[in-house]
Amino acid sequence: MPTMEQIEAKAKAHAQAREKLSEIVTALRDGIEALKRSHMAKLKVAVNKAAETSEELRALVEKSPTLFVKPKSVIFYGIKAGYRKEKGKIEFGDAAQTIKLIRRHLPELADTLIVTEEKPSKEAINNLTAEQIKKIGVTITSDTDVVFVSSTDSEVDKMVGALLKGAAEVVAA
Repeated sequence: MPTMEQIEAKAKAHAQAREKLSEIVTALRDGIEALKRSHMAKLKVAVNKAAETSEELRALVEKSPTLFVKPKSVIFYGIKAGYRKEKGKIEFGDAAQTIKLIRRHLPELADTLIVTEEKPSKEAINNLTAEQIKKIGVTITSDTDVVFVSSTDSEVDKMVGALLKGAAEVVAA
């Protein structure tokens, strides 16, 4: 069985490895931010131009509905434009009133048109005693102690953790 000193030494090695990884991640983020800043002006101009040309195209299509009877849309240079049928929304103000009206005017369709959901409440069951839980046929799983290794570091460490998780999945595969 490993000693506490061995576990402490391995934790130290793990902390050092994570620190190195954290430095790399920080450098990567800094590089990405610098790259964003260097391209931001051009990006804003390009976004504005794309928004402008999109609005101009939309206006042309809107002024020419007769060109889009059949087919209702066309594709030019990878851009699809025209008309499409929007999916309708079903709205009702008072659900209880709608249910009453369904039961009154369409009783034969009530089972189809009205959804009734009945399910056990996990929150309430969690407050029962072990004996009560057993009586109703419920089992509790994953309530044992498990080994874990986590860090108490900063936001940068969240990215490091995600990278480590990804690396572990690649190694396991």
